[in-house]
Amino acid sequence: MRLVVAFGLVAALATMTTGALAFREARNGVLKQSQDTVIAQLRAQVGRLAPDVTYPPSRQALQKFAVDVARAEPAGTWRVLVRYEGISETSVPGDPFGELTPAVRDAVDSSRATVFQRVRDGGRTSLVVGMSVVFGGPTGGIPVLTGVQVFLTVPQTGEQASVDALVTAVERAMVPALGAAVLLALFAARGVLRPVRALRRATRSIAEGHLDTRLEVNGSDELADLSHTFNETAAALEQSVAELRAMEARARRFVADVSHELRTPLAAMSAVTDVLDEEAGHLDPDTATAVRLISEETVKLARLVEDLMEISRFDAGAAVLHLDEIDLAESIRRTLASRGWSDEVETALPGPDELRGRVDPRRLDVVVANLVGNALRHGARPVRIGLSTDAPAVTSVIIEVTDSGPGIPADVLPYVFERFYKSDSARTRTEGSGLGLSITEENVRMHGGTIRAANRPEGGAVFTVELPLRRDESAGSGSS
Repeated sequence: MRLVVAFGLVAALATMTTGALAFREARNGVLKQSQDTVIAQLRAQVGRLAPDVTYPPSRQALQKFAVDVARAEPAGTWRVLVRYEGISETSVPGDPFGELTPAVRDAVDSSRATVFQRVRDGGRTSLVVGMSVVFGGPTGGIPVLTGVQVFLTVPQTGEQASVDALVTAVERAMVPALGAAVLLALFAARGVLRPVRALRRATRSIAEGHLDTRLEVNGSDELADLSHTFNETAAALEQSVAELRAMEARARRFVADVSHELRTPLAAMSAVTDVLDEEAGHLDPDTATAVRLISEETVKLARLVEDLMEISRFDAGAAVLHLDEIDLAESIRRTLASRGWSDEVETALPGPDELRGRVDPRRLDVVVANLVGNALRHGARPVRIGLSTDAPAVTSVIIEVTDSGPGIPADVLPYVFERFYKSDSARTRTEGSGLGLSITEENVRMHGGTIRAANRPEGGAVFTVELPLRRDESAGSGSS
């Protein structure tokens, strides 16, 4: 549209400028031809009749001279005024000869040349011509003024009609010119914008993940070069992404294979360490310490392998939800009890069957256990867990876990859910696997929820989980 408007404005300006120049030249040509013809006829008529005038002329002679000069135009459009030393006579008796201006009279008084002026009066244009009657001197000497002055007025009706017809022709020519300009603009815009639109569609397709998108290259202009460059870029991007995806797939497969292969020897090691733990009381102190250390490290390694297996399932898209409608508060209580945290964690939970929802019980257990375990390990007591709804809408449930520790450093907050992230680069080992919060985030996301980490103004960290509330049947909700 901008291109069409620009073409239209340029065409309109060019047409108006050309039309104005053509009109001016044509108008000047028409008027000049008309005035030259009138002046030539006037000079010829005056030159033919002046010798017959007696000097000094009488009033009757001046009137006869004016009438005879006016007869030079057969159509009778000439009106003539003749003056001699204050005596004026016209070709039409009683004619006031209002078109004659002081400027023309003064010019005739001061010059032997023929002068003219166009005068517009009452919407009509007339040509006024003035000249002095002279006699040639003897043997071609200096012309002698007779004192007789002749003024002629001619209406320019025909010339005005010609000018009006020219204006109409110019106006009629502008409409086709503008139409042709708009058509040309549409054609040019289509030729320019077609490859641009194709490039836009291809770019959008690339952004949507269709990396095999290519443009058709036509011609050898700048747009063709742009299309060729786009195709080269898309090909390089497709190759790079394919390599990255292959490397990522190999890495996921490696982690999954290693984790799977470690499960069997770890199971055997766990069984052996269980037996050794039972016999540790009968061993010497150094041997008992070594046995307990091996047992603890085996448990940590088994937890790490299980977390890696879980992450591998998320990366491979193999993790699925098994939804069931449960009492959410009771599920949280069972999680705390199964891990021996009932006395260590303060709760603010609804009563039995006050808040039910459809969730995956196992994954909800993992979410709660990871958040509470993280608060107990890295925060400070008291640790508190609460369960509520987003009243008054009651469309989601909110699980909030808080502690009373120093909180999470501001530079660490954006990365707390990243895998194996360490706030202290010198720390090489942690009590956990480094994957707990990442697994928690994945489980929350599978439920269609969100999880946030922040610091409380009064101190300590707070993790907030918001899950959509799905229920098979309506149930009341509340909090305690």
